Amino acid sequence: MNLNIWQVLFLALLQGVTELFPISSLGHTVIIPGLLGWGDLVRDKNFLPLIVALHLGTSIALVIYFWRVWLQVLRSIVKTVKDGEVKRGTEEWVSFLIIIGCIPGGLLGVFLETPLKMLFASPLVAAAFLVVNGTILFVGEQLRRRTEAKAAIANLDAKKREAQFRPLSSLSWKEAVIVGFAQALALIPGISRSGTTMVAGLGVRLNHEDAARYSFLLGTPLIAAAALLEVPQLAGQSMTVWLYVLLGMVVAGVAAFLSTKFLLKYFETGRLYPFAYYCWAVGLLSLFFFLVVLHV
Repeated sequence: MNLNIWQVLFLALLQGVTELFPISSLGHTVIIPGLLGWGDLVRDKNFLPLIVALHLGTSIALVIYFWRVWLQVLRSIVKTVKDGEVKRGTEEWVSFLIIIGCIPGGLLGVFLETPLKMLFASPLVAAAFLVVNGTILFVGEQLRRRTEAKAAIANLDAKKREAQFRPLSSLSWKEAVIVGFAQALALIPGISRSGTTMVAGLGVRLNHEDAARYSFLLGTPLIAAAALLEVPQLAGQSMTVWLYVLLGMVVAGVAAFLSTKFLLKYFETGRLYPFAYYCWAVGLLSLFFFLVVLHV
């Protein structure tokens, strides 16, 4: 694979930041190399395994950041097997919500692997879906604001308004499946995994912070599973390439860790609108460049 260290560092930073921000890491990974003229790199059969390896760095960072949660997940599974039941509203139930929410994306990723890889090679498709992603974020935030507005019109006090929204542990398994299917949309380059899962979380009345936390937790197992399938395809690469990949994983992991810390703080009060506007701007400008300038 024709790869230099600056490309790896750039892609690693891009992956580490955009995986957690609701602006589609896959979309940026396809669009920006296209804008920079890295077409040969993107078309290389080892490009996807490289990107998945960078995703693995992100996944490891998420495990480190949420290590207490993942330790609780393991304990919950053991406890549930031992007791033979799990009660909704408990931390054990949250663990199973994570497992349930991962199932739709995992199944669709396996069955639709070939057509999805074809989409991955098209920066034009990624740019178009980035615009769609912006619309999903905007509509999701609008629906959220409408719920708040109804509470305000009903003259509910602050505590009652907060009661309009639910903790993560209160979700049903059916609602977890809905969020899981929303996550599966991110198999399309340009659609943000964190964005769609957050919007789905808001749709089932989670607050911004819990919707973000659930989104970040759902991504970790799927990213790790994809790495197990794709990264072995890098076998046979030179030692230099492997060193580049390992360096990229570290950089992506550090960027993801810092991004997670920032976003969880941001979503205590922040909204999805800035990310929607960003996706619209980048998607439309990229479409103009590919269609008018490059005549893709």
